[in-house]
Amino acid sequence: MACMRLLIWALTAQSFVASSHAAPAPGAKTGQGRRNLIFMISDGFGIASEGLARAYIQQHSSRDIKWGSMLDNMLVGTTRTRSSNTLVTDSAAGATAFSCAKKTVNGGIAITDDNMPCGTVLEAAKRKGYTTGLVTTARISHATPAAFAAHAVDRDMEDLIAQQLVDAGLNGTAAFGPGIGNVDLMFGGGRCFFLPQSSPDGCRSDELDLWQMAQNRGFRTLSSRKQFDNLLKPQDAADSAENLQSPLPILGLFARSHMAYEIDRNPKDQPALSEMTAKALDILNAATNSTTSNAPSSSSPGFFIMIEGARIDMAGHDNDPAAHLHDIIEYWKTVSVVRDFIDHNPDTLLVSTSDHETGGLTLGIDPEYLWYPETLHPVRRSAESICSELHHAEDISSDHNVLEAHIRNVVLPTYLGITNFTASEVSDISSAALKGAKACKHAVGHVVSNRAHLGWTTGGHTGADVGLYAYGKESSQLRGSLDNTQVGEFLVDYLDVDLQAATKSLVHVPTIQKGFVKRKH
Repeated sequence: MACMRLLIWALTAQSFVASSHAAPAPGAKTGQGRRNLIFMISDGFGIASEGLARAYIQQHSSRDIKWGSMLDNMLVGTTRTRSSNTLVTDSAAGATAFSCAKKTVNGGIAITDDNMPCGTVLEAAKRKGYTTGLVTTARISHATPAAFAAHAVDRDMEDLIAQQLVDAGLNGTAAFGPGIGNVDLMFGGGRCFFLPQSSPDGCRSDELDLWQMAQNRGFRTLSSRKQFDNLLKPQDAADSAENLQSPLPILGLFARSHMAYEIDRNPKDQPALSEMTAKALDILNAATNSTTSNAPSSSSPGFFIMIEGARIDMAGHDNDPAAHLHDIIEYWKTVSVVRDFIDHNPDTLLVSTSDHETGGLTLGIDPEYLWYPETLHPVRRSAESICSELHHAEDISSDHNVLEAHIRNVVLPTYLGITNFTASEVSDISSAALKGAKACKHAVGHVVSNRAHLGWTTGGHTGADVGLYAYGKESSQLRGSLDNTQVGEFLVDYLDVDLQAATKSLVHVPTIQKGFVKRKH
């Protein structure tokens, strides 16, 4: 099961305890020696969430009390998270602050306050010749990845956003040549927004087949674990360079909507965030190097990639501590992959932060000064998957006894590891299941949270500051408490790219989706 894989990895991976790692020496390159920039966003991940996962590993894996995670040893400061119109940002405005180095209103995707598109660090990097990538466990058209390569007045305009991700004309990048848009590599979920409405897996509001369009534009498209595994599998070391350089551009979407929570993920069906990241870095590195010896190509300055641990946030929205935990530890594992890459490529910088905190998590609730990490260990499934099962359970609408029996006999003892449950816990979950998905997920999450003595103040975001982490080339330049736009400015300065020129090229890019109807959340 996912939690067993997590435990085995946590107990055995040496790179997981990196407290003795020092930042690599500057690379012996010309100029400033900067080459690649890896920007990671742990969506919805706050300081308390880091404490939750740290304490869990310390206790469950018998770590010393001084043990710190991969992120703990990279902490350089904090990020302030407000948007232009509220002290509590959403992911769209938060990501825009990073990508455009500008504030915007909640819901805005790489636009200014007056609804004009703003050039992003990814688009500016592409204009300068960088190879670019986006990796996420959300839909690739979701708010955070979208804000780096698309422009829309509303984050829910995912028909338009998906079209911009693969249509060079819409993104104002036709100058780069037929079939070449701003993003060379995309891994994540959200295949339904690339398929026509009439397709069994489609969720667009029109009949546009972006999957076929992407193929026509030269993208290699992947939709299965097998295709992912077979990508870049050289026969021997001699032909690895040719194989690694051949596949760009790539569009790999491994789920109809969001990818699975790590606690639910079937490794036979979907790759993990760390696996997508490792493969993306191999591909981008090979594409920007001229030989297998990693000698930089004179025609390419390097690569820029944004990597998002998206489902940390969604578990926070659900107040689901176990799903939250597993996605945090998978994010740590992904950071380990990136750090290993940087140790072998010291002209690379990693910056990691969050767009906001989600859930208002507290470690400990009144009246006692304690909480119990071990309560999370036996949980086997996310609240989302449990509630989906309850919703589709046979006779759920006609026989309340059947529902409660399933909760008593399966949900509590098998999925949540709770055998001494109370009648009120059974009733709380069953009543909430009949009210809808959101109420059900909160009820399931709160049963576990109450036993662990964890508190949640909201099912939404908070205005708290979040951690800022850095490793590698010039990581010492990031220090202190920074506004999210200052983090964006740092990314722009590191790559030495021109946001104004990128913005000017977007003057004709549409930011409103025709016939758009706002979804109810």
